[in-house]
Amino acid sequence: MKIKNFINGTFEDPKSKDWLDNFNPAYGKVYAQTPNSSKKDVDLAVKAAEKAFPSWSHTPFEKRNRILIKISELLEIHLDKFAEAESKDNGKPLSLAKAIDIPRAASNFRFFGNAITQFSSESHDSIGENAINYTLRQPLGVVACISPWNLPLYLFTWKIAPALAAGNCVIAKPSEITPMTAYLLGDICNEAGLPKGVLNIVHGLGTTTGKAIVEHPEIKAISFTGGTATGAEIAKTAAPLFKKLSLELGGKNPNIIFSDCDYNDMLETTVRSSFANQGQICLCGSRIFVEATIYQRFKTDFIEKVKLLKVGHPSQESTDIGAIVSKGHLEKILNYIDIAKTEGEILVGGNQVIIPSFKNGYYLEPTVIEVNSNNCIINQEEIFGPVVTIMPFETEEDVLKMANDTNYGLSATIWTNNLKRTMRLSHQLEAGIVWINTWMLRDLRTPFGGMKASGVGREGGLESLRFFTKTKNVCIKY
Repeated sequence: MKIKNFINGTFEDPKSKDWLDNFNPAYGKVYAQTPNSSKKDVDLAVKAAEKAFPSWSHTPFEKRNRILIKISELLEIHLDKFAEAESKDNGKPLSLAKAIDIPRAASNFRFFGNAITQFSSESHDSIGENAINYTLRQPLGVVACISPWNLPLYLFTWKIAPALAAGNCVIAKPSEITPMTAYLLGDICNEAGLPKGVLNIVHGLGTTTGKAIVEHPEIKAISFTGGTATGAEIAKTAAPLFKKLSLELGGKNPNIIFSDCDYNDMLETTVRSSFANQGQICLCGSRIFVEATIYQRFKTDFIEKVKLLKVGHPSQESTDIGAIVSKGHLEKILNYIDIAKTEGEILVGGNQVIIPSFKNGYYLEPTVIEVNSNNCIINQEEIFGPVVTIMPFETEEDVLKMANDTNYGLSATIWTNNLKRTMRLSHQLEAGIVWINTWMLRDLRTPFGGMKASGVGREGGLESLRFFTKTKNVCIKY
């Protein structure tokens, strides 16, 4: 089949007739083709968005709310269809797509559809000056949302829903590796009554389509989730054009385990936080630090749990670890595992898996590596796969230093029942998100984003609505 661009409410072939092969990672075979959109396609999308903007930006927020809620309801109605497409495109277990990815995409539309009805501004009565100041929050115009391949519809909608709710028109680019659910979303938007041109979806490579989007002078803001190197290139291009930027980038997240933790809860959650979605989540705890007094116990129990994880075809209910998203990404992970052999000891996993009947698929064992120093490649660079390291620590001071000793600062997890320690470390960890005795427990009202090379800006809740609006102060003397 051929995936098409969604421009001005209709599905369009790329003007250049340039197509990319789209692979099913479970089989390692091409199952569709995706546009590699050019500047001409992006220009068409921007023109459609500019035409739609005056009407959409003046649409009452109650009507915008109803349209976004309708989109969320239609996603729920078509849950199975979207989950199957997501699993086929990404390689993740179908059960995960049904339980997490598609429901969360629906929740994104529902949350921001409702949030816009509660979004308010400020006023200031200047007593003595006989004046009042009030603040307007107005949509920016045409904005761009560029999302990654690991949580395709989940993160795609996380960006476009607040942009639309705030009254903007959107040029959206999903990853060229996982375009299917974004393509299917076009029909849902039409059925929900979203006006033509309000949302335009263009597919293609970052070096062609992404570049054209970032460079386009009429696009006022860019929300990007992806790799740190790509984020730096976007910032380099967009900054001189004075575009608003929100960049959610990589992570190398510490999981810090103290001996006074609730051990069984910690163990179950740590397995999940290490290998959920094949470890292809920017928030996965890829560096596990364990207090020395329980290290050997944890090491034995953790390895035992990891050995029980089943690598299999994404459609099988018994599958815990599905396929890696692409051949190139699998090769990247295997290269890091080769490096790890010189830096530590592979305790379990580390091998490519050949599954009968799916021998060309991109499968990999969940891998645990023991290291004796945080200052090694495997602990410093983002692998983004089912690979974690473990090492012991002696003191709180030591583990804090190691946790912060990385270029990244997206998230951190602490397992302890010591309240004072919790407060100390939460304040001192260089991370945008800190979880205590849990992982991936998300409230959509809270700010999301990282420090250092993990990005700039915040998304989530009112932070997203603020990002997708411009502030204007009005002063009236009476």
